[in-house]
Amino acid sequence: MFFWCAALLTASLGQVCQAQILIGQTAGFTGPVGAGVKETTDGARLYLDSINAKGGIGGQKIELISLDDKFDPKLAAENARKLIEEKNVVAMFLTRGTPHTEAVIPLLDKYAVPLVGPSTGAMVLHQPVQKHVFNVRAPYQREAEKAITHLSSMGISRIAIIYTDDSFGTDGLTGAQKGMATAKRTLVALEKINRAKPDFTALAPKIQQSNAQAVIIIASGQTVAEGLQALRAAGSAAQIVTLSNNASSGFIKSLGDSGRGMIVTQVFPSERSIAYSLVKEALELVKAKQQTELSPAMLEGFAAAKILVEGLRRASPQPSREKLQAALEGIGKLDIGGLEVTYNANDHSGLDFSDLSIIGTDGKFKR
Repeated sequence: MFFWCAALLTASLGQVCQAQILIGQTAGFTGPVGAGVKETTDGARLYLDSINAKGGIGGQKIELISLDDKFDPKLAAENARKLIEEKNVVAMFLTRGTPHTEAVIPLLDKYAVPLVGPSTGAMVLHQPVQKHVFNVRAPYQREAEKAITHLSSMGISRIAIIYTDDSFGTDGLTGAQKGMATAKRTLVALEKINRAKPDFTALAPKIQQSNAQAVIIIASGQTVAEGLQALRAAGSAAQIVTLSNNASSGFIKSLGDSGRGMIVTQVFPSERSIAYSLVKEALELVKAKQQTELSPAMLEGFAAAKILVEGLRRASPQPSREKLQAALEGIGKLDIGGLEVTYNANDHSGLDFSDLSIIGTDGKFKR
């Protein structure tokens, strides 16, 4: 369990630690998505800390309470219950995973709690509109479709897909199939894997025998890393592609040298593109904190935090769940630094940005 509080020492002495504006988060800080979750949360804290350093929102500081759900949907729901019922958070923030976020939605609806920036691009969170969910990143389907279009433009016709057997995997597969239909291609192999216990023993040789030129793996970072190793061990030299849920520095490190050349879709501009004031602002704060780098995952958290803070400002003074809900739906269009977010009562989609990157020889994402 992760619990951060400004008065940690006081709490350790047995006194209750209360923040003025409490925000709740449940995500897999440990488990297969731990590296990405940490980076996304670090990016959010980068911005929240800068706001708190200036006095917070109307003199009230924002306190993010983060609980580890170990990437387990049932634990995610229980964590959300504790945060909403016991901690009385104003909003939920940066959940991670499609089935995990789906497990939280009944609680959001029961207590009218807004969720800002779920770290998932599942279409089920976009259409139909989920009343209390305010998306920031673009949908997975758009990413997968763009990846297929890119591969087709390179002359790659023999494409295989490996996907996680859950709502996230199925969602990404739908987008990839749209891309295949547009490109007038047929998959040479389609395989699903168990989310909790992926096994590539029989699957990797089947992909190799299909003679696939490219393999799209729609899964968590740890599973993609295992799949890559298994495919290479089976003799496949196919181009590997994965989605932006794996756009973290930690993911690259997990791949080692074998990760070079992997294509990773992105839902934010390059973390080095200062043409976007969003990126420039984040880089300046990274430098001020003497941190080493800004990753795509950090940029996602940073952008989500900017939207959360904007909502809280509009809901002031004394932001409440109801006031924040109304404030977010009243945003209309908002420029967060070269990217425009759109929210109203009938549209909680957020951004509409997608791009492709490749892991370079220096272990960084290249555009």
